[in-house]
Amino acid sequence: MALSMAEVETSFQKFAVHGDTKATGKEMNGKNFVKMCKDCHIIDGKNVTTTDVDIVFSKVKAKSARVITFEQFNEALTELASKRFKGKSKEEAVQQLYGLIAGKEPANAGVTKVAKAAAVDRLTDTTKYTGSHKERFDDSGKGKGKAGRENIPDTSGYVGAYKGSGTYDEKVKNP
Repeated sequence: MALSMAEVETSFQKFAVHGDTKATGKEMNGKNFVKMCKDCHIIDGKNVTTTDVDIVFSKVKAKSARVITFEQFNEALTELASKRFKGKSKEEAVQQLYGLIAGKEPANAGVTKVAKAAAVDRLTDTTKYTGSHKERFDDSGKGKGKAGRENIPDTSGYVGAYKGSGTYDEKVKNP
């Protein structure tokens, strides 16, 4: 079940450019290599840990480089394969590792999910607000903006609770 290297290379490129606007997809940095190993379940927490991945990454990259090429990436995978699939032949282990990677891309769709917990719903339900907070929202639960937050003074000249506001002219004109 030899996998095509093209599929593995496509995944390599997708992970290589992940989160890096300047990346060309020809080289992968350590952070993305670790992310790829996590997303493709190469890191299983038992045989292969993030530390193992970091060590292998440092081992295969060029001395002063901070990235690895696809060739070095393959070296790294060969090394990780024997760790991840203990007791398998080197070729078999590498093939299985490629199987985990082929066709994969960075799992970042829906990383931040909107928390809709019952507690949050209760806290954001404006119908349950009391006191001065109640004044900040209309009946539909929509905020009134500044009018709901600040005491805007009534500059009409009438006392706050006066009901006959605006009737002065009529009283003067027709007594």
